[in-house]
Amino acid sequence: MSPDRLQLLVRDMPKAELHIHIEGSLEPELIFALAQRNGVALAYSDVEALRAAYAFTNLQSFLDIYYAGASVLLKEQDFFDMAWAYFMRAKADNVTRAELFFDPQTHTERGVAFATVIDGLHRACIAAQSELGIEAELILCFLRHLDEASAFATLEEARPHLGKFIGIGLDSSEVGHPPEKFAKVFADARKLGLRAVAHAGEEGPPAYIWSALDVLKVERIDHGVQSLKDPKLVARLVAERVPLTVCPLSNVKLCVFDKLGAHNLKTMLDRGIVATINSDDPAYFGGYINQNFAETFAALPLDANDAVALARNSFEASFATPAQKHAHRLALDAFFEARG
Repeated sequence: MSPDRLQLLVRDMPKAELHIHIEGSLEPELIFALAQRNGVALAYSDVEALRAAYAFTNLQSFLDIYYAGASVLLKEQDFFDMAWAYFMRAKADNVTRAELFFDPQTHTERGVAFATVIDGLHRACIAAQSELGIEAELILCFLRHLDEASAFATLEEARPHLGKFIGIGLDSSEVGHPPEKFAKVFADARKLGLRAVAHAGEEGPPAYIWSALDVLKVERIDHGVQSLKDPKLVARLVAERVPLTVCPLSNVKLCVFDKLGAHNLKTMLDRGIVATINSDDPAYFGGYINQNFAETFAALPLDANDAVALARNSFEASFATPAQKHAHRLALDAFFEARG
């Protein structure tokens, strides 16, 4: 298949996005609009000054500005508007299922009520299904730079809203905050019937991935690019079909890889890992999901078989119901059959 046809294939094929931080989809234009609406003063003179500040050298330098941007989110409608802007972009990228991470502690620590956050996001998820045909679910993430007591408090706040989100995750600063730190709160969340995922092996070592699997008992690893440093871990990921939600442009922006051509996604696929492509924090890292596909396929020796695998992996790795997964498989089969 020619490079041009391959690019059209990855652009047009149905796909699920499983690693998207909804606060990380907050574009500078919307940040300024919400700041004006809510009377929030920003440290930047205009949109371009803010965008120019998106020069990150590592995860922490990104997080510093990420939390500053979130300061404009104060009302339920703000959270709806943020999520809806993402869903419109997801629709354009042929995303038919999206599982969104959200960070309630980022907001509750500023005095924003948990209900304000989740009600706005949940309302957007319902609208995405009814108006755009996108299956949309929420995953509550604990901030790992905070202590487990804070995570427990957040889980308690979430109890009245259990029907509005499907799982829990673990994000924020990885190095120095191993998964074991949150063993008890993850155990309690699983008792509530919540699915479990965790960021591991982005900047942290393969040992963090082992801990996420064995201590937190997660079903999916977010990032996981350091896993290839441990052959035994790779064998386990393949044997147990543990999905990795890989974010190529994010990995380059945060200097995990010095360039996209050095990324190990192709090696993951060749070794049988259930890898997926996602956008992470697209407003900050230069691209939504189709941009990640386009640039990654241009930089790596990926082919049409890899495209098919990535699309199928995205739905297999999702927390969709068996009936939903069956419908997605049929849609994919029809799409690829039509494309020859």
